[in-house]
Amino acid sequence: MRRIKYLVAAATVSLLLAGCSSSDKDATADMSPSELYSTSQEKLLDGNYGAAIKQLESLDNRYPFGPYSQQVQLDLIYAYYKSAELPMAISAIDRFMRLNPTHPNIDYVLYMRGLTAQALDDSALQGFFGIDRSDRDPQHAIVAFKDFSQLVRYYPDSLYAADATKRLIFLKNRLAKYELSVAKFYTKRGAYVAVINRVEQMMRDYPDTQATRDALVYMENAYKELGLTQEAEKVASLIAANPA
Repeated sequence: MRRIKYLVAAATVSLLLAGCSSSDKDATADMSPSELYSTSQEKLLDGNYGAAIKQLESLDNRYPFGPYSQQVQLDLIYAYYKSAELPMAISAIDRFMRLNPTHPNIDYVLYMRGLTAQALDDSALQGFFGIDRSDRDPQHAIVAFKDFSQLVRYYPDSLYAADATKRLIFLKNRLAKYELSVAKFYTKRGAYVAVINRVEQMMRDYPDTQATRDALVYMENAYKELGLTQEAEKVASLIAANPA
């Protein structure tokens, strides 16, 4: 008798779940691509990015070659970024660039990849408490710097070029600060040749940053520690000519 009751209950639950699944599916099953897209745009405008993503993903999966396919992919990039689903945004960006290398909005996609990479580099703890963590791994900052540099170089008239230029200044300083932290690390361990090589690279890559100016002090000290007096004096003159 217990077994019969269990089977009846299980069957009832299965029917209820099937009914819910069918109901969820029916919500968009009869919608045309234009209706689905219109709904997704309403969600985007409302800032309901999670719901917009569901609509856009449904449209992308059901009509991958439809009239809205490219715009859906562009909207997904934006929605993923705004909802902080950054790895998904990068994946969508790479997919779009691979499939549409000559698309008229490729400058926007490149800009979004830079924004997403910069967001991946940001530290929530650093932003909230104002903690300077210049020594953290700069791999995402390097990617963002590359993307914004390409945008400014190849699409100088883009609507996004001006903002990309501002972000390049910030990223250049961020990367220079990281190199300075490395020079300090090598100094503490007495790796003076490594210090000199690192600062020389900074002078080539980030010559107009405060971090590079600060790094010259470590280069001067490294030359002194190695007994290279003339080289140390040259660096000292460079420091004097470029006061902080």
